[in-house]
Amino acid sequence: MTTSEQINYSRIAEAIDYIRANFRAQPGLEEIAEKVNLSPFHFQRLFTDWAGVSPKKFLQYISVEYAKGILKDKQATLFDAAYQAGLSGTGRLHDLFIQIEGMTPGEYKNGGAELNINYSYAASPFGNILVASTPKGICHMAFAEQEHTALTDLTNRFQNAAFKQLLDPLQQNALYLFTHDWSKLSQIKLHLKGTDFQLKVWETLLKIPMGELTSYGTIADQITRPNASRAVGTAIGSNPVAFLIPCHRVIQSGGAPGGYMWGLTRKSAIIGWEAAKLNKAG
Repeated sequence: MTTSEQINYSRIAEAIDYIRANFRAQPGLEEIAEKVNLSPFHFQRLFTDWAGVSPKKFLQYISVEYAKGILKDKQATLFDAAYQAGLSGTGRLHDLFIQIEGMTPGEYKNGGAELNINYSYAASPFGNILVASTPKGICHMAFAEQEHTALTDLTNRFQNAAFKQLLDPLQQNALYLFTHDWSKLSQIKLHLKGTDFQLKVWETLLKIPMGELTSYGTIADQITRPNASRAVGTAIGSNPVAFLIPCHRVIQSGGAPGGYMWGLTRKSAIIGWEAAKLNKAG
């Protein structure tokens, strides 16, 4: 890291600490920029390059995370959460939850109590899989070394939802991907919850053709965040749907495999399997 990069990192770290310590006062761009001795314009650009999101969006994330902690208290109201997070009212809390969490604060407080999720286990060329769906689409798919552990992870992601072990058409269509030509499948519907940045990264992953590889830096370029490779890597690591959202097709620019939530051995096997299928088809 060059001296200039070290200085910039120190400034961004200082800004992040300031936002975390003062988020309830909802500091503006000018105030935060002044604390790190930068112009608002320069600070906005520098922070976005390093953190992958704007200072305003980062402040929103911090505020929502704090509000989520408040809402875990069964006695807390939406007004309590908005007030203690420093937001102007419950309307602002509602807007931020929709933007960031993909649900209302009331739905979050209920822990998905009105959400019905079907799930089933299936075999794949790379080990057993747990796949789950809501009426809107696939919401979770993970390689399952142990069924109980995989189910616990699913239920922790959707606390208080109603779960039923049932293989439905949405799941069947998704699992066909292992045995059928992708181009002949009906469109696979996904029901995902994530930040705007995560959803943009996952959408970009879906555009990587089978059998092809790309780098974290290329993904960052494609979402017009060329300096956000680290943030892209974090978003890829949060992918809730194995294989269907092909995070296994992203490697480091130098050719190293990079990370993979379900193990590097499995990642290498999937990449090789896809290449072999393409060669056979060719």
